[in-house]
Amino acid sequence: MKVELMAITPQAEDVIEKACRTCYLSFHRYNPPSSTEELIKKVIRKGHHSVLEHAYATFRIKGGSRVFTHEMVRHRLMSPSQESQRYVEYGKTKEFEFVIPLSVEKTSFKDRFKKVALELKDFYEEMVRTGIPKEDARYILPNATVSEIVVSANFRELRHIFEVRCVERAHWEIREICLEILKIMKKVAPIVFWDFIIDEENKIAHRSCGSVGEEDLDARDG
Repeated sequence: MKVELMAITPQAEDVIEKACRTCYLSFHRYNPPSSTEELIKKVIRKGHHSVLEHAYATFRIKGGSRVFTHEMVRHRLMSPSQESQRYVEYGKTKEFEFVIPLSVEKTSFKDRFKKVALELKDFYEEMVRTGIPKEDARYILPNATVSEIVVSANFRELRHIFEVRCVERAHWEIREICLEILKIMKKVAPIVFWDFIIDEENKIAHRSCGSVGEEDLDARDG
C-alpha cells in the first residue's frame, strides 16, 4: 500500500487564517506564524470548521483493495477518480494483484484464498479472450482485487474522515490507509491536524482535548 500526496493548497494554513479573519474583520491581528496557530486552533475548538474548506489536498493511493475503495468513495464531500475496470484489462493493461486480510493470512485458508483468487483471474482472462467485454467479465473478480484511486478533499472533510476511519471500530484496511494520509497531513498542515494523536502500536488515532489555553476562548476574539 502506498499513499502519495499529489497536491495541496499552497500556504494552506495561511489561507485558512485569512478566511477566518475575513469573517471577523480582524486583520489588524494578522501576524503569522503565531497568529495562524492561535486562531486556527481556536476555531477548531469552537466548531467554526467552514473556514477549513478553503484548503484542499489530493492523494494517489495504490495497493488498496476494492473493499477499501468502496468504503472510501462513500465520503460524498470527497472527490474520487478510480481505476476503471471497464477499460483496464487485468493480465494485459496491468498485473492482477489482490489483498489477503491478515485474519486469513495467518490461517490455513491462506493458500486456498490465493488459489481461488487466481482461478477467478484466469476465468476473467478466458472470458475476455473469447470476446466477453471487460466491463462484463469483471463481474467475476473478487473484492480483494487491488485498485488505484485518486482522492481530493478539503481539510474539513479530511478531519471528518480521520475521526471516523482512524478509530478502532473502523475496518482495518481503510484505517491503515487513512492513518498514512493523517501522518502526511500532520507534516504538511500541523496546525489544522494538531489534535489528532496517532497510536502506532494499535494502528489507530484519536483526537486529544486540544486546549489552546486555560481560558474559554471565543473565536470572535481572533
